[in-house]
Amino acid sequence: MNPELITFKKFNDIALANALADLLEQHHIPYNIEESSLAFNPAFVNSELSKDYAVKIKGDDFTTVNKLLNDSETENINQVEKDYYLFDFADEELLDILAKADEWSAFDYQLARKILADRGIEVNDNILADLSKSRIEELKEPEPPQTSWVIIGYIFALGGGIIGLFVGWHLSTYKKTLPDGERVYGYNENDRKQGKWIFYLSIVVFAISIIYKIAPAFTGSGN
Repeated sequence: MNPELITFKKFNDIALANALADLLEQHHIPYNIEESSLAFNPAFVNSELSKDYAVKIKGDDFTTVNKLLNDSETENINQVEKDYYLFDFADEELLDILAKADEWSAFDYQLARKILADRGIEVNDNILADLSKSRIEELKEPEPPQTSWVIIGYIFALGGGIIGLFVGWHLSTYKKTLPDGERVYGYNENDRKQGKWIFYLSIVVFAISIIYKIAPAFTGSGN
């Protein structure tokens, strides 16, 4: 069975997605590009601006591809104009870019490191590895308790609404992808457990409501 391909990066410009695809092909890394439409906007009907392009790769390849992207920007950062916005960042802000590399482009990440080095602040590979490890541990933490959504889910489940089904399914199954390709549950164990109860309760109540509506047709009581 082939490993699942999961979203590595999303773009709203097909040229950017294709540029990443070219890099992946050069290094023989399996990938797929999935196109999806964004929320409906009449102004963007049949427009490229209304589309989203997700480049998917294997989770095991995330670290390798991130390194390839960073390496590919090494030459570009030497040609950047001096009015580029990162040059106005304080040292702490630049260090924050290195600590949260997943929120920034490979170009900004490499440039932040170079600017710090030019300022006499050398950030070696060991420090970067520690920053990456700390960031992974931070992102592994589940989202805050979803009390409001749990309550809403139960309300819709008891009301026989299909929305309860989707709320329960989302709470119990949602996973987030970490920068190293690992996938972890997004919500804590209690929220996931409540999500399962909401999901199954929604199915039961929905089924009962359907039976209640069609029963008269079989019993003749509807005449």
